[in-house]
Amino acid sequence: MRAGERLPPLEIPVTRTLIVAGALASRDYQDVHHDPELARQKGAPDVFMNILTTNGLVGRYVTDHFGPTAVLHKVAIRLGAPNYPGDTMVLTGRVEAVDGDTAVVRVVGANGLGDHVTGTVTVTVPEAGS
Repeated sequence: MRAGERLPPLEIPVTRTLIVAGALASRDYQDVHHDPELARQKGAPDVFMNILTTNGLVGRYVTDHFGPTAVLHKVAIRLGAPNYPGDTMVLTGRVEAVDGDTAVVRVVGANGLGDHVTGTVTVTVPEAGS
């Protein structure tokens, strides 16, 4: 782990199932995350992903890269362009700073409309035998 290290991109197909399942799993029953007609009535073209699903996908991206011993300490994200069904979100990351076994990783998740999520993740990766 070193500052400047780039994480390989991860492409995530944004399916209707992913959006609805993520909302249900995070107990977010807002209609805009599962009912296309009500989402349209509220000004969106379709259902869209909630922040808790995005947060989980960002965490998965970082732990997939750093391995099963990685521990997330802080996930600080902001949402931008919505994730609608039929699009693909591509997560990219770069290690910004390292202090011992802890790193701050800048993460961006972009889709066809622009940046869906931007932020940082603080992660600790204990050395083997620690």
